[in-house]
Amino acid sequence: MGARTIRFGQLHAIVPHISRKVLTEQLKELEEDGLLERLAYKELPPRVEYRLSEKGLAFLPILEHIKAWNLKYEVGPLAKATDYKYGK
Repeated sequence: MGARTIRFGQLHAIVPHISRKVLTEQLKELEEDGLLERLAYKELPPRVEYRLSEKGLAFLPILEHIKAWNLKYEVGPLAKATDYKYGK
């Protein structure tokens, strides 16, 4: 996402296997946590865009480190606890 804005439909298209309801809930939570800004435009039809806040942008380097760790150790979101290699 970075500093650019993105619409709900675009997010839904690039995040696989997530319902619209769950995506809505997650976006709301990220907004409440101060990581996202929701931009609502008074247009017809209504248009809403999201962008990372200053706090969200500051978190990006941390996410990059987590991504690198994930790639190095092949830990995925669907990995079971028994799949983790401890003590390496």
